[in-house]
Amino acid sequence: MRIILYSKPGCHLCEGLQEKLEQIQNLKFELEIRDITTREDWFQAYQYEVPVLFLVDRRGTEGTQEEAKELPLPRPSPRATVQQLENMLQKYF
Repeated sequence: MRIILYSKPGCHLCEGLQEKLEQIQNLKFELEIRDITTREDWFQAYQYEVPVLFLVDRRGTEGTQEEAKELPLPRPSPRATVQQLENMLQKYF
């Protein structure tokens, strides 16, 4: 599993969420940070929404032409603890 975090420089909410995601130990996932200022389409889509999370589910796509599915995840509260964030993510794994 992979989690994509759409972020931008200087976004304190983004930085806080990234730190919490990096502290999760009981779920195995790859964290990909996408800076929305590096692509116009990302910037237009998420400039007022960051941080934005997506779960990329590759199960069943290995060795096929099928694309991995990017599933939007709800935005966790900035006050959520690492444990609360982990519990929220567990529902989608």
